[in-house]
Amino acid sequence: MTARIAPAPRPYEKDMEETLEKLMPPGVEPLSLFRTLAVNPRVFRRFMAGGLLDKGSLTLRDREIVIDRATGLCGAEYEWGVHMALFGERVGFGEAEARALVAPDGAEAACWSVHDRLLIRMVDQLHETATIDDVLWAELAEEFEAEQLIELLVLTGFYHMVSFTVNALNLAPEAYAQRFP
Repeated sequence: MTARIAPAPRPYEKDMEETLEKLMPPGVEPLSLFRTLAVNPRVFRRFMAGGLLDKGSLTLRDREIVIDRATGLCGAEYEWGVHMALFGERVGFGEAEARALVAPDGAEAACWSVHDRLLIRMVDQLHETATIDDVLWAELAEEFEAEQLIELLVLTGFYHMVSFTVNALNLAPEAYAQRFP
């Protein structure tokens, strides 16, 4: 796999370097995605400003179910693999969850709780129809506060954008990233 745009070489601008250091664990090279976006510093900064990996209104597990399902549905193995490697074990994902996150019928997998399944159904419906019907919305509104619902919608959309980007850039998986089952 050959990336379509070469990552920006170092040295990066000071604020960009500082941003990258905050995002990555000590001693881990910034992701190819980040270094490639750094070719266009304006887009890199806007992308980073739109990120939702901070402490938001969702649990880490809820956030990762949404991200990994969205990237899995989009076939974005690069992004899915990074998230599974960095967060999968921390949120309790095993082999069954990894398979279900990329399976077309993943919401039906026995590994999910009712709560988890609701999140997957939301991502699936947004992916398939670009909206949420009234029935699913009512179920979501019983489980989540308005603040959380907004975060869930934006998170799903953001990771569709990330998926489109990594797929179109043809980024090779990071060495430590998991691969699709």
